[in-house]
Amino acid sequence: MNTAWVGARSSATPSQLEALARAIRNTPIIDNHAHPLLKLEALSKHPLLSITSEAHNGDAVHSAIHSLPHLRAVRQLSELLKCNNTWEAVVAAIEQKRIDFPLEWTAQCLEGIETLLLDDGLDNEDDAQDMVWHNDYTRTECKRIVRIEKVAADIIKKIGKTYDASPKTGNDVLNDAYDDWIAAFDTIVNEAIDDPDVVAFKSVICYRTGLDIKSAVNEVEARTAFAEIIANFALLDFTKLQEDNLNDLVVHRTAMLIRDSPSKLKKAIQFHTGLGDNDITLAKSSPSHLQDFIRAYPTVPIVLLHAGYPFMREVGYLASVYEHVYADIGQVFPCISEDGQEQVLRQIIELCPWSKILWSTDGHWFPETYLLAITQMREVFTNVLSNYVRKGHIGYKAAIELVRDMLFRNSNKLYHLDIDFVELDEEPCAEVGPYASDLELFQLFLKDQPAPDFIRICWIDYTATPRMRMVPFRKFMSLFEQGKSTDISIPTAVFGLIQNDHLVPTLAPTGEYRLHPDFSSLRPGPTEGHVSMYGEFREKSGAPVALCPRSLLQKAVDLGTDNGLSFLLGFEIEFLLLERVEGADTSATLSLNSLNPFKHRPSEASASGRFSTLTTDGHAWSVSRYFADPKVSKLLRDMVHALDSMGIYVEQLHAESATGQFELVLPPYPPVQAVDTLLHTRDVMFALATAAGYKITLHPKPFATACGTACHTHMSISSPGGDKPEVYEPFYAGVLKHLRAITAFTYSNPASFERLRDGAWAGGRWVTWGTQNRETPLRKIEGSHWEFKAMDGLANPYFAMAAVLLSGIHGYMDGEKLTWGDCEIDPAKLTPNDRAELGVKDMLPASVEEALTALRGDEEFVGFSGQEVVERYCDVKEFEMEFLAEMGEEERRNWIMERY
Repeated sequence: MNTAWVGARSSATPSQLEALARAIRNTPIIDNHAHPLLKLEALSKHPLLSITSEAHNGDAVHSAIHSLPHLRAVRQLSELLKCNNTWEAVVAAIEQKRIDFPLEWTAQCLEGIETLLLDDGLDNEDDAQDMVWHNDYTRTECKRIVRIEKVAADIIKKIGKTYDASPKTGNDVLNDAYDDWIAAFDTIVNEAIDDPDVVAFKSVICYRTGLDIKSAVNEVEARTAFAEIIANFALLDFTKLQEDNLNDLVVHRTAMLIRDSPSKLKKAIQFHTGLGDNDITLAKSSPSHLQDFIRAYPTVPIVLLHAGYPFMREVGYLASVYEHVYADIGQVFPCISEDGQEQVLRQIIELCPWSKILWSTDGHWFPETYLLAITQMREVFTNVLSNYVRKGHIGYKAAIELVRDMLFRNSNKLYHLDIDFVELDEEPCAEVGPYASDLELFQLFLKDQPAPDFIRICWIDYTATPRMRMVPFRKFMSLFEQGKSTDISIPTAVFGLIQNDHLVPTLAPTGEYRLHPDFSSLRPGPTEGHVSMYGEFREKSGAPVALCPRSLLQKAVDLGTDNGLSFLLGFEIEFLLLERVEGADTSATLSLNSLNPFKHRPSEASASGRFSTLTTDGHAWSVSRYFADPKVSKLLRDMVHALDSMGIYVEQLHAESATGQFELVLPPYPPVQAVDTLLHTRDVMFALATAAGYKITLHPKPFATACGTACHTHMSISSPGGDKPEVYEPFYAGVLKHLRAITAFTYSNPASFERLRDGAWAGGRWVTWGTQNRETPLRKIEGSHWEFKAMDGLANPYFAMAAVLLSGIHGYMDGEKLTWGDCEIDPAKLTPNDRAELGVKDMLPASVEEALTALRGDEEFVGFSGQEVVERYCDVKEFEMEFLAEMGEEERRNWIMERY
C-alpha cells in the first residue's frame, strides 16, 4: 500500500533542462521574415546604430545609445568580437571584420539559419544583395516574399511616366489606365502564386493607411483617387501609395487572387503589425483592426508579423481563434529589452497554440541584426521555457517540441518548403549556462564506476515485449564525442510485430524510424557491464512517431501540463518466483504440472518441466516464513540493494497470497519516469533471479485457485489544488467513463481475464470506485491519491498509463461528474437497486475481443488517443489472439510464462 508519497511534487532534472537548452541551441531556424543584406560598398551609407532601433535618422537614432536594447547589444557583440564593452570599440571591431573577413563574418552572423524568406521590398533596393547571393550563407536555398504595395506602386510609376509622355485625352484614358493597373497587378500576383521561389506575400498597409481595412472597396472612389495620381504624376513625385481606397484594394485583390487560385496549397499574406519606424500610425497598427478582413478570407493563410508589439495579446488571440492566422514573434529581437522579449514570448504563448507561432529575425541591411536576433532569442527561449519546465507548467519534451515547431516546423509547413529537419552541429561538451551537455552528464554518470561494455537503448512493443538494441561502449562514445547522432535506425515494422516476430499481415516491412535515446532515463544495469536507457521513436524529420507508446504517454503528460495538471505514479510489481529444475530439458516448454500449488518440492516436478514452485511451509499473504529461506532471502535482498545502487529506492517488499508470489513497491515518479523505472526494475529483477537459478513470471493467473498477479498503480495529482474534489473527481470520472476502452490496454492478454474475478481482491468486474475498497477497479485512498487496480504485468505500461491519464485529463477538461457513488462493498454483492443508486451499470469486458470492441466503439476515447494508434493496436492484438488461439490452454500458459 503505497501511501507515503501523497502530495509530493515533481521537478525537472538537470538532464531534462539541458536537453531543452540543447534543442534551443541546435534547432535550425527557418527565418520566416527577413530582408536582404547590404552590399559591402553600401554599408557606410546606413547607420549601424539602427541595428537595435526602428529609428533610422537624426537625433532619434543617436538616442538609441541610451536604451536597454543598445546596451545589451554592445555587451553581446563585445564578448563575441573580444573587444572593449563600448559602442566605439564594437564599431571599430565590426569595421575590421568587414575589411579582413567579410564573408566569414557574415557567415558567423547567419549561423544556425536553415533558410531565409526574404522580403526584398525595402527602400534603397539597389544597395542590397539579391536573393541568390544569400544562398551561400544558408543550408537551404532562400525564398522570396513579394511586397504587394511595392508591386502596385511600381506599376503606377510606369503608367504615370507613360501618361506624362503622351497627350492627355480625358477620363476615358484615365479609366483605361486604372484597368491596366489592375490587370498588370493581377498578372504579377498570379505569376508569383505560380512561382516556386515565391512563398508568400507581404503587406505594409500598416505603414500606409493603417490596418483598419474596409470590408469593401468603393470602386468609384478608387478610380477617382487613381486618376488624381496619374493626372498629377509629375507634380506629386509619387513614391508610395498613401490613399485609403487604393491600399485597401491592393490587399483585397491579393487575397482574392490567392483564394481563387486552383492550388490547394495557398500562399500566405504577411502583415506588418505594431512595432515600426515613424511612418507608422500607431493607433492603426493593432492587428485587432484586421478581424473583419481575416473573417472575409478563411482559406488565405495570414501571418501577423512582429508580435504586433505592443499588441502581443491581440496577435495571440487572433491566431488562437482563427485557423488560418499565425503569429510571428520577430523584430522584437533585438529591438526591445530582454525583459520585454520575455514578456512578448509569455504573452503570445499564454493563449496561442505553439503550432500557430513562427519566428523571424526581421534581419535587414546589417548581418549583425541576424546575429543579435538569434543570440537573444536563444537566451530568452532558454530562460522562459526552462522556468516553465521547472514549475511543471510544461513537460521538457513538450518544450522541446515547442522550440522545434516555432523555429522550424511551423514555417516549413505553412510555406510548403518540404525541408528535412536536421539538427545543427554542436561542439562536443559545449557549456551553456548552468546545464551540462548530454556528454558531460553521461561522463559524470560513469565517473564513479568502470566503463560499461554495452549501452542498451530499450523500448517495449505493442505486445508488451521488452526489446532493445545494444551498442558497444567504445562505439557509442565515439559517436557521442564526434557530435554524431546516437539515434538507431529501426524498421517501422517494430509496431506491427507479435512475440514470435511475425508481422501483422496488412503491414509491410518497409521504412524506418529513429530510436532516440532519452538520457534522462539513464540507469546502470540491469546486468554487470551494461547501462540502459529508454528511447522514443522519431520520424526521419525529427517529428515524434504517432505510434510510439512512450510518446503517447508524453503526449498525455503534456496535455495535463497545458491544463495545469501534473501527476505522480507509483507501481506495485507483483511477481511469481519459480525454481529452475536442474537437469531439465531446456528445450521443453514449462510444464503446467510443475506449477501445481500443492506440489512444493522440485522432485515432484514433471520430468520435462523446466521450473517448479518454491518450497514453503504454509504460504500466505505477508508471512515471514519465506524470508527464512537463505536463497530466497538473499535474492530478494540483492534485488533491493541493486535497485538502491541505481537510485531506485524500494518502499516495501512482502509475500503475496499465491505460493512463491511477492510484491515490490516502487517510489512515485512523474509518469514517463515512473514507467521507465518500472520496466528497468523488472529487467533488474529478472536478471538477478536468472543468475540465482530462479525464474520470475508476471503471468496474471499462474494458479487457478490462488490470487492473481497484478501491476497495481498508485496515482495522485501533484499540481497545486490536486487534492481538491473539484479537480480530482472530474479526473477519475473521466477514467471511469472510458474504463471499458482503457481495459483493452490494461488487460491485454487472454490470461488477463483469467485473473478478472469477483471476490479475489483483483478489482472486480464492475465499472465503479470505492474508498479503500479492493474489489473496485479504482480504490480511493486519500484526496487525489487513488489506486488503479485493473492492470497486470502483460500490459504495455506506456499505453496503459497514457489511456488512463488522457481519459482523466479530458474528464477534468470537460467537467465530468462523478456520477458513481462510493461503493463500500464488493460490487458483485450489490442488489439491482443498490447498483442503480450508486450508478453502477457497466461491467468490464470479459475478453480481449470484447475489450477491443469497446475500445473501437468509444469514439471520444479514440479521438483523443489517436485513430492511428487505436487501429494499429487492435490490429496487432487481433493478430496475436489468432496466434494464441492455436495453442492449447496449457501450452499457452507455458508460452506466456516463458516470455513474461
